[in-house]
Amino acid sequence: MSKDKLEELIAATKIGELINKKEEDKKCKKCNIIIAVLAIVGAVAAVAGIAYAVYRYFTPDYLDDFDDDDFDDEDFDDDFEDEEISR
Repeated sequence: MSKDKLEELIAATKIGELINKKEEDKKCKKCNIIIAVLAIVGAVAAVAGIAYAVYRYFTPDYLDDFDDDDFDDEDFDDDFEDEEISR
C-alpha cells in the first residue's frame, strides 16, 4: 500500500467515527429531553401534592362541629304524623 492510500484509509476511518459519534449524540439528546420532561412533570406533581396536603391540613373539618347529641328530633317533628294517626 502506498502512503497516500494509507492516509485516505485513516481519513475515511476518522470520518466514519465522527458520523457515528453524531448519531450517538442525537440518541443521547433525545433521551435527555425525555428525562427532563419527566422530571418536570414529577416536580409539578410533587408540588401539587404537597400543596393539597397543606390545604387539607389547614382547612377546618366542619363535620366535626356537628354532634348528634346537640340535635333534637323533637324540635323538628311534624304535626302531620299526629293528624294521620288520629284519623
